[in-house]
Amino acid sequence: MYNAAENRYETMKYKRCGISGLKLSALSLGLWHNFGDSGDYSNMCEMCFTAFDNGITHFDLANNYGPAPGSAERNFGRILHEHLKRYRDELVISTKAGYDMWEGPYGNWGSRKYLISSLDQSLERMGIDYVDIFYHHRMDPDTPLEETMGALEQIVRSGKALYVGLSNYDGDTLERAAAILSERRVPFIINQNRYNIFDRTIEKNGLKEVSSRLGKGIICFSPLAQGLLTGRYLKGIPEDSRVRTDGRFLKEDQVLSREKLEKIRRLKDIAGERGQTLAEMALSWLLSKDEITSVIIGASRPSQIEENVKAINNISFSGEELSRIDELQD
Repeated sequence: MYNAAENRYETMKYKRCGISGLKLSALSLGLWHNFGDSGDYSNMCEMCFTAFDNGITHFDLANNYGPAPGSAERNFGRILHEHLKRYRDELVISTKAGYDMWEGPYGNWGSRKYLISSLDQSLERMGIDYVDIFYHHRMDPDTPLEETMGALEQIVRSGKALYVGLSNYDGDTLERAAAILSERRVPFIINQNRYNIFDRTIEKNGLKEVSSRLGKGIICFSPLAQGLLTGRYLKGIPEDSRVRTDGRFLKEDQVLSREKLEKIRRLKDIAGERGQTLAEMALSWLLSKDEITSVIIGASRPSQIEENVKAINNISFSGEELSRIDELQD
């Protein structure tokens, strides 16, 4: 039987989601990769144990995480019931709906029918009565925003989620959504968006500014830019990299361009001067920002989680360091 480390809360940092009462661990474990049916179950267990033993309390899922869609939730539910059930009240479990999940016209986007049905399925797969945070996963250009936000309201009122979040929204849409949710007194507390040294989209589309002004948290995914900010591509493309195994999110020309490789080398030099690996610095750079509540890390083995946790020990940057890093953004 798994027994969590007694000192698990001694070194991890925790931060409130905006002006809400909920705190998240500085690092959160994302189950997008390596928790599907193609993963090794014992390795999944060890990654969850390692995360929790190091004070990571937030486990981030979505209905379509796998492969196959739904399998990450099912596997996490098994881990929860076999090993983590007695720690449920120490965990923050989040899931999402918004991308393709099942066939037909009701299996994606943001309708009331889809969101409520999807969460019911997620809860059944995980074997739990509620999630701590439920996100709408992406903006829907066709469904009225009032309907989508109304579904989130109904979900909270039903007790199936304690809080709600929005993912992959831009600043303007976020502001309109927040106004609806505020009027209906729905506990909307956090936004989840891609953000890293190379990808500054939320600085340009208003999301970061609006979230800060409205008192909403931000949690980042893809903090290492699909592995670019680990330096692993400086000597070529490994056979087990996502470029080889899954080209949807990282293309070969993004990795091998002379300009991108030079930027990575220069960032690695800055990290070395700070006594950090490039990956540690990339995480620290995000954690140094007041607007950022937590950073979602992915892992394929427990040792990667242990390495990433080191980032919380050095999140101070000089003005010169920040300027040099800003010069290397895409």
